[in-house]
Amino acid sequence: MGTDDKFSNKAEEMKGRAKEALGDATDNEQWQAEGKAERAKGALKEAGEKVKDAFRSNDR
Repeated sequence: MGTDDKFSNKAEEMKGRAKEALGDATDNEQWQAEGKAERAKGALKEAGEKVKDAFRSNDR
């Protein structure tokens, strides 16, 4: 996994956490939902990259 991908995926996950926390603090259900979705999207992308890396290392 490229460093840029790692950073981008982690940044998306952290942005989701922040938005979700802000939604919790302000009782804004839309921000809570968007934050959860962004966090999950970042984590899913990161997991996909790890799977690709595992297959690449097995090819060597």
